Amino acid sequence: MILHALLVLCLFLVLSIPVAATLGLLGFTLQSQFAFFPMTGAIGEIAWNTSTEFVLVAAPMFIMMGELMHRSGVSQRLFNALAPWFNWLPGRLMHTNIAAAAIFAATSGSSVATAATIGTVAIPNMKKGGYNQPLFLGTIAAGGTLGILIPPSINMIIYAVLSDTSVTSLYAAGFVPGFMLAGLFSLTVVLLCLLRPAWGGPAMASATLWRERIAGLIHLLPPLGLFMVVVGSIYAGIATPTEAAALGVMASLALAAANGALTWPVLLGAFEGTVRTTCMVMLIVIAAFFLNFVIVGIGLVKVLTDAIVGLGWPPLAVLLAIIVFYLLLGCVMETLSMMIATTAVVVPILSALGYDPVWWGIVFMILMEAALITPPIGLNLFVVQSVRGGGRFSDICIGSLPFVGAMLVMIGLLIAFPGIALWLPDLLNPKH
Repeated sequence: MILHALLVLCLFLVLSIPVAATLGLLGFTLQSQFAFFPMTGAIGEIAWNTSTEFVLVAAPMFIMMGELMHRSGVSQRLFNALAPWFNWLPGRLMHTNIAAAAIFAATSGSSVATAATIGTVAIPNMKKGGYNQPLFLGTIAAGGTLGILIPPSINMIIYAVLSDTSVTSLYAAGFVPGFMLAGLFSLTVVLLCLLRPAWGGPAMASATLWRERIAGLIHLLPPLGLFMVVVGSIYAGIATPTEAAALGVMASLALAAANGALTWPVLLGAFEGTVRTTCMVMLIVIAAFFLNFVIVGIGLVKVLTDAIVGLGWPPLAVLLAIIVFYLLLGCVMETLSMMIATTAVVVPILSALGYDPVWWGIVFMILMEAALITPPIGLNLFVVQSVRGGGRFSDICIGSLPFVGAMLVMIGLLIAFPGIALWLPDLLNPKH
């Protein structure tokens, strides 16, 4: 049964069938071969229940929020405000890329939107600044991945629904690891630029005055204020994650209006981008829920769980094997599809071995971050290449590899010290 499912999945992927169709066809094939009764009759109810899931309503609103932030000019002012604070570090503007991506990720919830936005602002500086291009592009691609880990995160919402985990606990768990990972990215840049000083760009022409740095901080207030509106309202008990997403959209509209960017072209572009992304996400989610319904109904989850537990491997060995599996899978599969297709199988296995689903959710987000910057399917690599407008694609792939190493270090820290992710959820909600 397990081998049959894997062979069918690989066949559909090799044939380049769209992900939603692949998941739906796999579910149909498995129920035809192994189910005791036809399961396709449940598709209508599954589609309706999934589409009306209250938590998932937050996803299109976070997408809308990111679209508005991207189109209203907030990112350019954010980048300019951060740049003077990092010009003393080896690598200079590369640290600005990472810091701007971390802050923007805390308002957009999307890795692709973060990479595209920061790339649009940063790449012109790379071309005129004399930086090592692969490493500079790598900071944009890797920094963009922080949109998955730093709350609010669209992927965390979907994981929460699939694994029956609290969104609030996941957001709390992702906060510290997210900014720690951003720090590891910057440390990676420092070490590489110390080894190769020419990679860090030109020497400073003059020192930046403190008053210039402080004056620019006013441009950090809009994204930080938006973060407080969304995440702060959740932990203050004022709003659920879905209600907080609605507040975030309203705040984004207010920011766009304050910047003079609330025009019909901006709104229509944001609406179109939101609809396109939401339709893609929801079609995949509906197909994945049907597949999950089938694999539970035919007993595949129980068979796989019993088989792995029956191996007698220690829990750490199973965990490491799953991590290696995801690192390899992430090279050939898109992240959202990877998460939706595997969560229903992997989470019960790890739960049976004693791992906390909230903790695993954070490790899983980092593994998906790695998938975003590992060729040949790394989505952020293509986004940065598109924004770059030319040049060798291999430059971005090579420049991203050191940051995959930083992600593995972060995963190692989480395995050694689970409290990095769990202490804040335990503090806010001991029964997370």
